[in-house]
Amino acid sequence: MAKPAPSFHPLLSEGLKLFFPVAALHAMLLPLLWVTLLGLDLPFAREVPPGQWHAHEMIFGTYGAALAGFLTSAIPEWTDTAPRRGGALLLLFGLWLPGRLVGLVGADTLIALAAATDLAFYAVLFWYALCPMLERRNSRHAAFIFWLGLFILVEVAIRAAWLAGAYDVAGRLLHAALSIFVIFLSLALARIGVAVINNALDPSGETTPYRPHPGRQNLTTALVALQLTAALFWPASQVSGWLALAAAAAFFDRLAEWFIGREAFRFEVLALALANAFAGIGFLAIGLAGLGAPLAAATGLHLLSIGALGVAIMAVFVIAGLRHSGYDLVLPPAAKLALTTIASAGLVRVLPELGIGTAWLGPHYGLAAALWSAAFAIWLAGYWPILTRPKGDAGH
Repeated sequence: MAKPAPSFHPLLSEGLKLFFPVAALHAMLLPLLWVTLLGLDLPFAREVPPGQWHAHEMIFGTYGAALAGFLTSAIPEWTDTAPRRGGALLLLFGLWLPGRLVGLVGADTLIALAAATDLAFYAVLFWYALCPMLERRNSRHAAFIFWLGLFILVEVAIRAAWLAGAYDVAGRLLHAALSIFVIFLSLALARIGVAVINNALDPSGETTPYRPHPGRQNLTTALVALQLTAALFWPASQVSGWLALAAAAAFFDRLAEWFIGREAFRFEVLALALANAFAGIGFLAIGLAGLGAPLAAATGLHLLSIGALGVAIMAVFVIAGLRHSGYDLVLPPAAKLALTTIASAGLVRVLPELGIGTAWLGPHYGLAAALWSAAFAIWLAGYWPILTRPKGDAGH
């Protein structure tokens, strides 16, 4: 007689059901502490610039948890293999947490400890993502593995640069890590967008009228990779500026195939389009700043980090949270409000720096942080019942 399959708490039944709420909680707390309570400073940061600590924790903490949820759910779905559950997910969470506690206060003296646990977290995530492909001998999604491996190497290099006091190098490496996450965005949206748009055009799933051009799907990845390489190794050259403009054009070009009639105005379709638009505008600002325009490169980086990645991650949260809990892709009010709020956070953060609403320059930091945190709080409150009381086993 076969043994009954082990049962798990819904939050431990799949990676996204644990790590999406974890990422949302971290995203809620980090900006409010950074802006409101700590005044853009950290109590135990003595050598490492507090801004670098903050950037690192957003990229490798918040976005890293979201990436863990995405990869441990999406790759098993794509390869038709069993997802990691129970103790395997708790192990991953236990490795993620120590680095976040260190980063929350900027404890310079604990950099080596945080580096060790973060490296272990990403190494285990790498193995969890690779195993389904090895099991099925499927290399179709190997790009995620390649970029995750490079992401890990950049994390090691950042920690090493901090320990060596090379803070200028660490700053460039953080920009490279952000660009790699934009590549993750590009790869993920290329896959999710096809399913979402086809669902909007034909909810029955009997046809697939939307078939994007492969070049548009892959060009953004290639150009962002070239731009981050130039910015990392030749920061004084204008080449990275021109490549940033090329990456911007690629993201704008990707939007050219999204004119699908009135279905383009569905919230989930608009959200994915907006993430691409934010990425395009962000690289446009970075490129113009690199070529001498009166713009701060940091404005472009915030367009990428808060605008493009914020909207993209929230879109994945609202779409995958429904589909992997057995619900149809009909966004509840909480999803629409969360998407609107996160997009507003991105706009509030950068518009005063672009000369729009300059009266808010200064207070816009706190307002953007509040909107950002509110967006994830709204998503968490609205989706907690969905994640903990799934309707079925959609996606498997």
